[in-house]
Amino acid sequence: MHKLNSVDKTVNIINLTFEDKETQSGKELIGVISIKYEGRFDSISINSSIENSSDIFSYIEVDGKKINHPYARLSLMKKEVLDPNNIKFKVITQHVPNKDISVAKFRATLIQEHKEIASDVKFIQIRK
Repeated sequence: MHKLNSVDKTVNIINLTFEDKETQSGKELIGVISIKYEGRFDSISINSSIENSSDIFSYIEVDGKKINHPYARLSLMKKEVLDPNNIKFKVITQHVPNKDISVAKFRATLIQEHKEIASDVKFIQIRK
């Protein structure tokens, strides 16, 4: 489900990356979703969760446009983004780890007609 086999090599359909592998409470974190998919899709969903916590990341910017989305999930319609193959976003959390580090999970999903085509998962550390 995560990869598309081609004649020459295996290609990731969707790739989620972050500028930093860790963040802190109150610090902006920049992420990029790159899509290499020739087929149709309707939307992209980004989910975040912080392990052992009910705290969340808030989405504050998409493609340079400020937003206020204080929920764990952000759904973006393909027609709403500047370049559906390359989406840049910013998130922020107020979470303070109980110990030295908490782990956050991000999942980007490509969706067509309510069905998941592909997804990518990345983990980020939140430091005190």
